[in-house]
Amino acid sequence: MDCQELRVKRELFDLPEGVIYLDGNSLGAPPKHVAERMQEVVKHQWGTRLIRSWSEGWWEAPQRIGDRIGRLIGAAPGQVVVGDSTSVNVFKALMGAVKGTSRTEIVCDESTFPTDGYIAQSVASLTGLKIRAARPSSLDLTEDTAVVLLNHVDYRTGELQDMKALTERAHDVGAQVVWDLCHSAGVLPIELDALNVDFAIGCTYKFLNGGPGSPAFIYVPKHRQSTFENPLSGWNGHREPFAMAASYEPDPGIVRARVGTPDILSMLALDASLDVWDDVDLHELRERGLKLTQLFREHVEKLTNLEVITPEVRGNQVSVRCPDAREVMDELIARGVIGDHRPPDILRFGFAPLYVTDEEAIKAAEVLAEITR
Repeated sequence: MDCQELRVKRELFDLPEGVIYLDGNSLGAPPKHVAERMQEVVKHQWGTRLIRSWSEGWWEAPQRIGDRIGRLIGAAPGQVVVGDSTSVNVFKALMGAVKGTSRTEIVCDESTFPTDGYIAQSVASLTGLKIRAARPSSLDLTEDTAVVLLNHVDYRTGELQDMKALTERAHDVGAQVVWDLCHSAGVLPIELDALNVDFAIGCTYKFLNGGPGSPAFIYVPKHRQSTFENPLSGWNGHREPFAMAASYEPDPGIVRARVGTPDILSMLALDASLDVWDDVDLHELRERGLKLTQLFREHVEKLTNLEVITPEVRGNQVSVRCPDAREVMDELIARGVIGDHRPPDILRFGFAPLYVTDEEAIKAAEVLAEITR
């Protein structure tokens, strides 16, 4: 699939006429067929088959959909499961990483998305470990470091971190690493298996277009599954959940990362949304994303005096420093250019290559220039 063919994907999405949507890094646009698929789920699978649908595909959905996401993040089948929120999955991964360790600290990305930092603080409090913030660009790890929690793409600036180098740096001192892929899944090729990543988590409602609040995912490689202890030992992770045993015995595989009954409606909406990814070449997608963000950046720098703070090594996001960022974004949205802002002075624009065009990237920069002159 070349970049021109990739643009045809736009026709598969429901996008309002006259709107330039540059907030796919917060909530992806819905594929058109999802509404019809959900109608079938509600009317037939739930309405007609009733409880029988659990044994007709619902029960295995977290693993089946996990494998579909696994293809997009470089994970072989049986290593990704879908369910719960990003926050819950960060907790599972960090607790699994520090279980039984004699090391004394958790290192957290200094510019991490807040929920990751909050959960890391909670894990540190529960386990008695210290928590230390560090910049990925100058990651200082020691033999005291048990686990490092890193964001693949910085949510404020759009900077892309070097997963290979930072994973190796953690492993060099015997530490484990948990990668947050919320802003990189559906953006570029990721090679979790090849890079020997210990754990990874991510959401599905951004570039994967799963819908508001769609369930997150967790990656646990096969060689770690037998020793991974899910701190939330819910019945869905049990070896024999319907045996209703009094004691907990985890499933031997990725199922042990499950907790409670899955949210079937939102999970099957995500499943339907993933159909648009079936024939996407991630390398072509990456090329397209870099072209779009570069095009927008060039026009912002040419037409305005605003500072672009996104580095060259980036995800599919361009962040611009702007006084009165909130008011400027409100005006952009009023004029049909939807992005978002982060306090105190950052405008964020997320470019989803499956549905954003070159013309829209240029037009968005022009509207921004008009407002800020």
